[in-house]
Amino acid sequence: MEEVVILGIDPGFSVTGFSVIKQSGNIPIVLDFGYLKLSSQKTLAIRVGEFFDLFKKKIELYNVTDIALETSFLGQNAQTFLKLGYLRGILYLLAAQNQLTLHEFAPREVKQSVTGIGSASKEQVALMVSRLFPNLNSLSQGVKSDVTDALAIGLCGVWAKQQKELFSRFK
Repeated sequence: MEEVVILGIDPGFSVTGFSVIKQSGNIPIVLDFGYLKLSSQKTLAIRVGEFFDLFKKKIELYNVTDIALETSFLGQNAQTFLKLGYLRGILYLLAAQNQLTLHEFAPREVKQSVTGIGSASKEQVALMVSRLFPNLNSLSQGVKSDVTDALAIGLCGVWAKQQKELFSRFK
């Protein structure tokens, strides 16, 4: 079994949560997690550049094999949706440049996979993530939901990769 390292990303133009999860046998191990806060005082070009630089470094540092991200939904602000498209484009570019597999999951799919309920709240997702990774002490109440969402997205990437590998054995 090849080593799998998933970069899970909950893209946002003000805050982007991320996780790096390594698949070790049947156990996912969190290598890194956190968030990138993009200042609205900086130009769009600078913020996109900071986003690119951070995730390029994470990919190189951890030898990432896959990127998992949450799909965007239009919501009430078309301008925000458009700007999220820039960030998603950066992730597609990084995947192409580094020959990474890219997995996309709808928010409902992430919630269903992690909590068993597609309409789960952010608090329910955070609770389940803290139960799945009890050694992450810094996932206490003060943590941003963007980070717990990114951990959940990363887990979905790990599980999708496991499922793909399992089914490939039966071909």
